[in-house]
Amino acid sequence: MGFREHSARVRRILGIVLAVLLLGGVAAVLVTGGDKDTGTATKTVRGVIGSEKAEFFADPQVVKALAAKGFTVGTETSGSWDMDELPLEGYDFAFPSSRGPADGLRAKAKTKDKATTAPLRPFYSPLVVVAHSPAARVLAANGLATLGPRGTTGTLKMDAYLTAARADRTWQQLKGSAGHAELSGTLFITSTDPVASNSGALYLAAASYVADGGKVAGDTAAVTRTAPLMRKLIQVQGAQQAGSDAPFRDFISGVGNPLVLVYESQVAAQLLAGRPMGDLVVLYPDTTVSSDHTLVPLTENGRALGELLSTDPELRKLAVRHGFRPQGPEGEFTSATGAHTAYLNQTLTGVRQAPVPTSKVLHEMALRARDQGDTA
Repeated sequence: MGFREHSARVRRILGIVLAVLLLGGVAAVLVTGGDKDTGTATKTVRGVIGSEKAEFFADPQVVKALAAKGFTVGTETSGSWDMDELPLEGYDFAFPSSRGPADGLRAKAKTKDKATTAPLRPFYSPLVVVAHSPAARVLAANGLATLGPRGTTGTLKMDAYLTAARADRTWQQLKGSAGHAELSGTLFITSTDPVASNSGALYLAAASYVADGGKVAGDTAAVTRTAPLMRKLIQVQGAQQAGSDAPFRDFISGVGNPLVLVYESQVAAQLLAGRPMGDLVVLYPDTTVSSDHTLVPLTENGRALGELLSTDPELRKLAVRHGFRPQGPEGEFTSATGAHTAYLNQTLTGVRQAPVPTSKVLHEMALRARDQGDTA
């Protein structure tokens, strides 16, 4: 082989090697760049959540924002109190709708590192009652509610409502109900199953607080004092849902009872999405409970997710878009919902927050309301 042929062969070999190296370098840049630009998720976490947060986690923008921070999140829904019946193995987090069930889940967690399972509360939502306009007007005409100038929001007078509940008042006994076929039978608010669901249990917390003269139930004796009324509030409803999503959807579609207890976030999400509200009226109970959506981390990745939901500006903004109030300054929520004050009481003016009993007492109250506890 001549010198020229040898040199040409060497150049070809070097060219091939260089091309391979360059291609490898380009491929490495593309992979790295792809991760940087698209936020390819590197942590897959799995959790159980309350149904009212299902749309938030399914939102493509939330999925994208989480992926940009390295997370893929898979969720299953459950009633908040029902979560305690689930095996927690395989979950990275549990996300019930208040502190009570969260405390039980934390106690059940098998990890001995309580710093890992310390709860986080990224956002909250007060409980409200949604009513169709005729029902709201009848309540107002009978001193059970007050309505704002537009008639689309107002205040439910809890003491007056509970007095009516004690007396088994019917819609037909209220002036102004004639001519409204849907306003018939016993007056009651539809809530979720208090044994299974957070919103139903918190309804009892607020009602028992008002019924017992502004005292938070602290023991069995306190539960016993209000048990007959709590039983009326629950048993008049018949079958109850285990989550708040279905009753709200039924109400929006015009099915079911004219008064339904929901989270304010469910209403705010409808408004912010530009969905039709029909004749919906939002009544803020003058004594209510705010539901602190509480994430219980079960692994380090679960904790990292909770911290991200609490602090990341984009995820906080998306939480507001789904109607939740982020913990901390109110500015994010009030700014986003400024065009919807005809429905929303942004500052919760005139609304008193009832203290919530311990999870043990609240669970006993729920069981007694359902006639499943000791009635001695």
